[in-house]
Amino acid sequence: MKNKSSWLFLLGLIIIYFITLIFKPSKFYEALSYFSNIMLIILPIFILILILMVLINYFVKTKRLIKILGKNSGIKGYVLVIISGIISSGPIYIWYPLLKNLNEKGMKKGLIATFLYCRSIKIPLLPLLILYFGLPFTIIFNLLIIIGGIAQGIIFDIFKIE
Repeated sequence: MKNKSSWLFLLGLIIIYFITLIFKPSKFYEALSYFSNIMLIILPIFILILILMVLINYFVKTKRLIKILGKNSGIKGYVLVIISGIISSGPIYIWYPLLKNLNEKGMKKGLIATFLYCRSIKIPLLPLLILYFGLPFTIIFNLLIIIGGIAQGIIFDIFKIE
């Protein structure tokens, strides 16, 4: 087994749920209902990410991907991940498998960090940010997020953080 701790964690959860079912069935069914509701919300996003992964694997050639997101990616790579981070939606943990897949194909960790950082800019929430804090604040705030994301990515790449 490559990752034994993951299986141990899953086994621990199953045991906890089984014990809960025996001693507090109402809590078990409440937890099961909560889990089901969350799964119904995130399942479409899981499917979307799966489709994206399949499309990337099928259409995007590894050489082209490494050129855009690899060691010598440059400004194009940062622009791509900043825009992707801003327009991405859904829970962050849904994106982890796709990012891992891209990393295995050669995407730099710094670009992953920048993508994750820039996800905090949410286009649907910009009007509210402008309403509450004004346009100048919103522009400067979002520019600083982008600059921070780039800085974080560069730091990851400088220190070769794995």
